[in-house]
Amino acid sequence: MDTTIQISRDLLGKLKSLKLSEKESYEDLIWDLIEDRMELSEETKKSIARAEEDIKKGRVHKWEDVKKELNINV
Repeated sequence: MDTTIQISRDLLGKLKSLKLSEKESYEDLIWDLIEDRMELSEETKKSIARAEEDIKKGRVHKWEDVKKELNINV
């Protein structure tokens, strides 16, 4: 059974920009996006959650320290 969905013009524009070719259907594009999201392993999800927690708690490297450590003049 086929159905239609309503989306904003902004989302339609974004979907159009993500198509690999003009012939690619929106259904194929959406399935690809769903598959990409599902492919994150449990370990990757845990790593992301830990990183987000570090950021929230301020456990991040300061840009000035990174530049000094890597001897970068930016």
